[in-house]
Amino acid sequence: MSIRQKVKVRRGAAVAVAAVLALALAGCGGGDENPKESQKPSASQKQGDTPQKSAAPPGGSAAPAEVIATSQGQSGIVLEINSATRDQDGYLTVNGQIKNTGSTPFAQTAAWRGDEKTASPASVAGATVVDNAGKKRYYVLRDTEGRCACTTGLMVIKAGESVPFFAQFPAPPTNTTEVVFGLPTFAATPIKISG
Repeated sequence: MSIRQKVKVRRGAAVAVAAVLALALAGCGGGDENPKESQKPSASQKQGDTPQKSAAPPGGSAAPAEVIATSQGQSGIVLEINSATRDQDGYLTVNGQIKNTGSTPFAQTAAWRGDEKTASPASVAGATVVDNAGKKRYYVLRDTEGRCACTTGLMVIKAGESVPFFAQFPAPPTNTTEVVFGLPTFAATPIKISG
């Protein structure tokens, strides 16, 4: 390569680097931007869409969810159920919190998985709902590989910690408005179905 060709290559590289730096600096600007303008929805947003809000209101924590049932477990563990919702696809989803009100970490969660040993370890796969009127017990749904449609990864719950959980079941008939929710080591508790 001749000296003339090397100079052309270096000039081209210098121009490319200058262009990249100019773009980077242009992207870093924004101190002069009107804050009201940045909050306007973009043209790509659909009419009626609103910007997503954070889960917690500014300057505070999220409002506590309604508790429709509570069950006491062992060693200060409390199960709170916030909702039991029937959907149009024929499923019943139970949502809630498992709270450690004790002063030490709780690690005895293996019983909550029921007979499940491999596909859904450290889960609430042992949960059931019982339709007393229809005389039927419903188990947590599974996918084709045997994994539960429920919360997994429940190894240790620290002292004072609250862990959300969910479990999904086949929905009982629409005339059933109350079922009994059970999870191993907790007392069974009646819950109202919404939806």
